[in-house]
Amino acid sequence: MFNQTIKTRLVALLSLTALVFFSSCASQSTAVPPATEIGPIPSVVSNFDDIELPADMELNLKKTMSIKTDSFRGGILHYSGRVELHSLKDFIIASMKNNQWKHVGEASYDNILLAFTKPNKTCMVVLSEGFGGALGKTYLELYLTVDMAASKKLNPFGEPIGN
Repeated sequence: MFNQTIKTRLVALLSLTALVFFSSCASQSTAVPPATEIGPIPSVVSNFDDIELPADMELNLKKTMSIKTDSFRGGILHYSGRVELHSLKDFIIASMKNNQWKHVGEASYDNILLAFTKPNKTCMVVLSEGFGGALGKTYLELYLTVDMAASKKLNPFGEPIGN
């Protein structure tokens, strides 16, 4: 059961990461107001201080997992809180852009999927409403990846990349 859950989460993480790299969404050129109304919450995954969430969103440690190797860091973080879905979406887009993340894609269905990139990082955000719709909790899942080798100009084996 536990291995199946890990496999399912890893497949979701890899699928969402592939979506970022294979999507070619047009960038938005509208100015985004600074997200100063609600302060940032540090992430449980180290060195993700460039991601801010509303203070009303609480981390669910039982559903959160992270990985760190010499060449890769990443994780799946689960949050929930009583925040209106579309205002949470607007907050995340504004705060990510303010932290120099590029908004590269978006999909909406029952849930909202937002995709962001930096030169060696990807962040997929899935927003959903729980039981009770707008009266219930809102859920946020962050799928984060950092290619440590790329940031240090190393190949996956930790060797320097030649010119």
